Amino acid sequence: MLSWFKKKIGGAQALPPEQGAGSEVAASAAEALAPQENGANFFLRLKDGLSRTRKTFVRQIDALFLGKRQIDAELLEDLEEILIMADIGANTTQELLEKTREQVRRNELADGQALKKALKEMILGYLRNADHPADLALPAQTPFVVMVLGVNGVGKTTTIGKLAYKFTQAGQKVLLVAADTFRAAASEQLQIWAKRVGVEVVAQQAGADPSSVVFDALDYAKPRNFDVVLVDTAGRLHTKVNLMEELKKIKRVMDKKIPGAPHEILLVLDATTGQNAISQARLFNEAVDVTGLALTKLDGTAKGGIVINICHEFNIPIRFIGIGEQMEDLRDFEPGEFVEALFAEGEA
Repeated sequence: MLSWFKKKIGGAQALPPEQGAGSEVAASAAEALAPQENGANFFLRLKDGLSRTRKTFVRQIDALFLGKRQIDAELLEDLEEILIMADIGANTTQELLEKTREQVRRNELADGQALKKALKEMILGYLRNADHPADLALPAQTPFVVMVLGVNGVGKTTTIGKLAYKFTQAGQKVLLVAADTFRAAASEQLQIWAKRVGVEVVAQQAGADPSSVVFDALDYAKPRNFDVVLVDTAGRLHTKVNLMEELKKIKRVMDKKIPGAPHEILLVLDATTGQNAISQARLFNEAVDVTGLALTKLDGTAKGGIVINICHEFNIPIRFIGIGEQMEDLRDFEPGEFVEALFAEGEA
């Protein structure tokens, strides 16, 4: 996501945070500004992060094919169970199996390895079909406004902090907006991240109207030449009707202040929640038309097939994936890289 952004917008430097923003700093500046690892090292970490999914998915497929040369109804039934257990989802699984049966009928799959290769290609196709170019959302003039959504507990505020770090590393001037005014300590948490990364944050007192916070923040951002505005929003899904109306109002206020904003509506999902992530994606997408996804905690789940399920179900691109706790562990999602790591042989 950042590669296209960096090409479009010049390299203004981030302003230092305002005095008093946040309490204790979560990590030292040296840790926060640690250099990014190269692509080869990240692939090894991605491969390692997907090891639990690989054990419940690819290796079970290999075990299923072991000693069996013929692709028959029994094998496909066992394959269906493996796909469901990997959280690929019922609809996506049925489509994969139907395509497989069609290739079997046409004698295009001679054995298990051919079937495994076909599955890999079909999965990559799903991910690429959903991988819409992000530059279509770029505004003619800055700031680039990102509205960040997600239920409490998915790592939304942490993801915003890591995004701020990524943008500042790309030379962008970033403003954070604490529009989650109802969750206890949400504003303080965002201010800690702002201080940690070295960016400014706009916040008001607890219980303030979120739309008012956003209105004031955009007023503040426009004359000060911020490149990126990242807006944290509430995520108390147990009151989802009121929450969705609140998000719609915030979206309208953004568009009123900066026509076309928000330019990206980024939904943060926790990969370990499996099918709950699908339900969350559906609710938020119906309310505000999500344009991109960030998938966290991918290294902590045996059901990484949720990535495939989400892409196929909603045709929404995954912009970022999280495979660790460090500042640089939120990475741009590359479909080909993900599939190669998922189907990789051996351990990282």
